[in-house]
Amino acid sequence: MSYDQVGLLASIPLLVGGFLELPMGVLAGQGRRRRRVILGGGILFVLTLLAVASAGSFAVLMAAFVAFYPASGAFVSLTQAKIMDAWPDRQAQVMVRWDLAGAIGAVAGPLLLTAVLASGGGWRAGYLVLAGIGALAWLGALLRREPAAGGHRAERAAEDTARKPWTARARDAAPEIGRALRDWGTLRWLLLIEVADLLVDVFTGFLALYLVDVAHLTPAAAALAIAVRLGAALAGDAALIVILERAGDLTVLRVSAAAAALLYPAFLLVPGVVPKLAVLAALSAATAAWYPVLQARLYGSLPGRSSVAVTLSSAAGLAGGLGPLAVGLVAQGFGLSWALAGLALVPVAVLLVPGRPAGPGPGEAGGHT
Repeated sequence: MSYDQVGLLASIPLLVGGFLELPMGVLAGQGRRRRRVILGGGILFVLTLLAVASAGSFAVLMAAFVAFYPASGAFVSLTQAKIMDAWPDRQAQVMVRWDLAGAIGAVAGPLLLTAVLASGGGWRAGYLVLAGIGALAWLGALLRREPAAGGHRAERAAEDTARKPWTARARDAAPEIGRALRDWGTLRWLLLIEVADLLVDVFTGFLALYLVDVAHLTPAAAALAIAVRLGAALAGDAALIVILERAGDLTVLRVSAAAAALLYPAFLLVPGVVPKLAVLAALSAATAAWYPVLQARLYGSLPGRSSVAVTLSSAAGLAGGLGPLAVGLVAQGFGLSWALAGLALVPVAVLLVPGRPAGPGPGEAGGHT
């Protein structure tokens, strides 16, 4: 492919597929209808991976990547919402386990590709392996037994809502979404998730370029830094499972933000490969708490309305896609070192925003947000 095709393949599926994913949460509803949407999304999830593996033209490849976003929204995002509904009093603890699974996948992905290439396969074989893994995950979701519905008033209400046509559910959901956006208790977590991501995924995207172009390290050292960051984040997620059983989620969030406020400038300023990698590892472990705690708080601010949380997260994710563009524009105008230096404000925002009083949230019952 040409460079412009690569750029289109990176941006068009994010925008178009993300837009198609937007109504997924509210239209799927709850109960048995949501389960059917999850299973249907899983089938489409596997089919899109197979389509990528067998694509013979750029158009087919683009269509498969676009379809992957709503498929992932139905299969993955709705599963996350279902888990949050099942554990309303332990959402932070459960979310960090979810995040740990994602971190394991982030580390296993390059290893899987390396193994496929070492065995003589190509990128198509890699996607075929992913399709097989996805099929196993779908089978697990299919075989998982669901609790009998109708035993509680909330369950009966969910089933009544699920029987409504999708147009009626969309009309009913619009006021719910509007109320959620007017509620600071929900909006702050939604905004903070995207702000925090600037020092997580967005920073990771520019990390290798920064180390080579600004810190003047070798490409091999930059590749090692990416591995260190992923491994340290994985270790941070694993440690967080134990920590959240002993400390409140907001306490953990504040401590990690305070640590990141010191570690991130240190990473930018410290010279030498080994010191930079050491500080990077500590920073990556510290920020591992941000997504699971903030996402759990978002669900906790919308009790019984996880479908609204899914839709709002999808919308915020589309807006958050401007983050890499903003960093890139600043880097183009003022240099990458100044663009990344501006991210030092992110841990300050994480420290300050949760300080306002509100009701108790997940993992810190009786506390204040």
